[in-house]
Amino acid sequence: MQTRSRLLAVGSITLLVGILAFFPARVAYQWFAPDTISIAGISGSIWSGQAREARVSGIYLRDLRWQFRPFSLFSAKLGYAVAARPSSGFVDAIVAVGPTGTITLTDVKASLPLQALRRAVELPELRGKLNLQFERIKLDGNVPVAADGVLEVADLTVPLVYRSSIGGYRAEFFTQESGVMASVEDTDGVIDLAGSLQLSSDRSYQFIAQLAAKSNTPASVRQQLQFLPNGNKPGQHELRLEGQL
Repeated sequence: MQTRSRLLAVGSITLLVGILAFFPARVAYQWFAPDTISIAGISGSIWSGQAREARVSGIYLRDLRWQFRPFSLFSAKLGYAVAARPSSGFVDAIVAVGPTGTITLTDVKASLPLQALRRAVELPELRGKLNLQFERIKLDGNVPVAADGVLEVADLTVPLVYRSSIGGYRAEFFTQESGVMASVEDTDGVIDLAGSLQLSSDRSYQFIAQLAAKSNTPASVRQQLQFLPNGNKPGQHELRLEGQL
């Protein structure tokens, strides 16, 4: 009887492992995917597969691929190597999901047009090129609670500010006990900008920057600067944005 019980147990475990190993990704998507994720053309399993296209929180991606990383189980997480292509550029990251639903991205490398983020940020005419290189980004309830890395934007165009490019800008993110902080500066922008961004765990954010005109600042942008409060030094103006995510 003991031998028979052992054989039944081994057979049951083998069957379970086999089912999990080949569990179709399209079934898992239908069962578990949140409303913010839309995927089409799915093939493969939950451990290794691909999709023709996907839309994640309004961001369109093509050629989505994933590969399970078994060593992530030692940290009580489900980890995947994920790669995808936006309309142009690339996105690569290691994505891990914790038992409480937290999402941690590591080794994040991405290059994509800002047009791909238009729906996500609700700026339909936003243009430019975004480059990301982050050691870590941790999300809890879609709120960043940790971020360490660099974000760069080239040839930024925000029609509400100016119809043509206003240049390039760089933000370096780091994690503190109070939340996520970032230092922001222009690289070749038409406005001299130096500021800081703070994201708190209560979903509040605060961005404070000192702005000043340069020799190549367009006249219309100079006029807009005059509507801002005076800054810390003569010729500077302060931009302050606060709110909730």
